[in-house]
Amino acid sequence: MAEKVSGATEQFDFEKQKRKDEMKQQVITFVLMIVFTIVAFAMIEAELDRLFVIPVLLVLAAIQVGFQVYYFMHMSHKGHELPAVMFYGGVFTAFLTILALTVLVWW
Repeated sequence: MAEKVSGATEQFDFEKQKRKDEMKQQVITFVLMIVFTIVAFAMIEAELDRLFVIPVLLVLAAIQVGFQVYYFMHMSHKGHELPAVMFYGGVFTAFLTILALTVLVWW
C-alpha cells in the first residue's frame, strides 16, 4: 500500500513539474511576442527605411506565428502529430501556390 501512495506522489510531482515548465515556456513566449510587437511599432515610429523595415516586420511576424502555433495551440504535445502535419502541409501548399503565382506574374 505504501508503494502505491509513493508512486502516486511521484507521478503527481512529475505532472506538477511538467505543467510548471510548460507555463514557464508560455509566459516567456508571451513576453517575447510583446517585445517583438513593441520593436515593430518602434521601427515604424522611427520612420526607418522601408527596405529595412518590411523584411524585418515579416520575419518578426513569422516568428510570432510560429510561437503561437507551437506553444499556444499546443502543437508541441504528444498526440498532436496529425494536426501538426496537416497545418505544415497547408503552409507548404500555400508557399508553393504563392511561389507559382509569383513566377507566373514575373515571367
